[in-house]
Amino acid sequence: MTTDISDEELVARFPGEPITHDNAAHYRGRLRRQLLLNRCDDCGRWHAPPKPVCPDCWSWRVAAQPVSGDGEIFMAIFLHRGPAVPGVDYSTPYPVVTVELAEQEGLRFTSTVVGADNAAIRIGAPVRLAWIERNGVPLPVFELKESV
Repeated sequence: MTTDISDEELVARFPGEPITHDNAAHYRGRLRRQLLLNRCDDCGRWHAPPKPVCPDCWSWRVAAQPVSGDGEIFMAIFLHRGPAVPGVDYSTPYPVVTVELAEQEGLRFTSTVVGADNAAIRIGAPVRLAWIERNGVPLPVFELKESV
């Protein structure tokens, strides 16, 4: 799967996603199964969601860089209903988690946890990055470390 695709092709690969100049690198990274978040080249601070300017030092020298995907659950909710999405079954509450990533305190990414009973998904649980396919493209998700 190539990631040297035009902006138009990128938008076509992720229909319905709000792809912008600021987050296109994130979506290209997903095609390589690599979670990319923005980091300032001047002060070294990570930040998400992507912005063209570092919110800490106001530098314009920000670039999408890979993160490990290791972290711990900062917040968890369980959806009993929601929009119809391929691969999402609300007959069992669907977990949505925000993970604080190991790279930096306060750096968080929201997705879901796969391969675990909902009772095991709790705040503070250690997780690692995993990938699933949804709508024909890679989606970053998390797995509990103790269940892997």
